[in-house]
Amino acid sequence: MRLNMGIVDRIVRVLVAVGIGALYLTNQISGTLAIVLGVLAVVFVVTSLVGSCPLYWPFGFSTRKSNT
Repeated sequence: MRLNMGIVDRIVRVLVAVGIGALYLTNQISGTLAIVLGVLAVVFVVTSLVGSCPLYWPFGFSTRKSNT
């Protein structure tokens, strides 16, 4: 699996996930919205930890700086 996420992209995703978690824990979101955003937050954290976003592949998009 090729890495296609830069450090800034990864940090932003984790911060968004933390924000969603904070909204949930403070009862600002609930119901279906909380479930959808919770799943999105989990996906953001997992892709940040792995360093690869599957949605970037079909478009050849990468936020990672090349090593060349």
